[in-house]
Amino acid sequence: MKKIFFLFIAIAAIVFACSKEKPKEIDTPNKGEITVETDESFKSVIEALAERYMALNPQTKINVVIKKEDLGLLDLLDRKVRIAVMSRELSQKEKEAYDTKIDLPWLPGKFAADAVLFVVPKDSPLESISMDDIYAELKSDKKRLIFDGTNSSNLNFIAQKFKKDPSQLKFSIINGNENVAEQLKNYPDKIGVISYNTISRPFGEEAQRLRNDLKILKVVKENQAYDVTGDNLKNMTYPFTRVLYFVSNEAYYGLGNGFIRFSCQQLGQIVVEKEGLQPYNIFKREVRMK
Repeated sequence: MKKIFFLFIAIAAIVFACSKEKPKEIDTPNKGEITVETDESFKSVIEALAERYMALNPQTKINVVIKKEDLGLLDLLDRKVRIAVMSRELSQKEKEAYDTKIDLPWLPGKFAADAVLFVVPKDSPLESISMDDIYAELKSDKKRLIFDGTNSSNLNFIAQKFKKDPSQLKFSIINGNENVAEQLKNYPDKIGVISYNTISRPFGEEAQRLRNDLKILKVVKENQAYDVTGDNLKNMTYPFTRVLYFVSNEAYYGLGNGFIRFSCQQLGQIVVEKEGLQPYNIFKREVRMK
């Protein structure tokens, strides 16, 4: 009888142990799955970085989710996502929220220089636009400037540049950078505002097609006209150059921090360069002659 009793206890213990949920395995830089949220303006470069990282680390999966910049930051603070991509400076209130909710040192992973462009159809007579003209348009009821949406990185960055809240500005909306570029021909009196990354990939078919349809306006600041060139991005002399950076809530060296480190180091910076953007961390190439 005792044997039967102890046998019953042993079986019950085994069943109980098997029914318990196994603890979730902590990911590592070369194994696991995470989600990165990015504004549509930087979709091309983030997808390229994720694809390259996964090719080098076959046991990883990086899901790139497109979401407006402000909403991506909120998801990061609420721990709904591991990494968010930002282009503007966080407000003091946002930094305090990060300190409170995440409780980690503020260490943005800067990886590329992008830019906000002012574009018109190829046959437009316009060649340039001044800082004063842009500010005047943002206050005009004509709403000649077309942005890719509210809460978007392009609008947020321009508003921050002029020290204004986006709600104080006047503008038109066509959702999506590519849609702005494609539909601009239907609004000859308008000026599109898009990210450089939308058209920067040198050999991308879609980027090439959009470049062929658009004229990028020079931006005039203090009587000097600036093109979007590698040197002007590198030196940040183009007035609307912006630095792209990662924000993370990962408190250990897992897949999130592994991906950020990769993006900021040499292999990732080569991907950034192939995207037509300016790498933030520049690696010197040395040739030794014997």
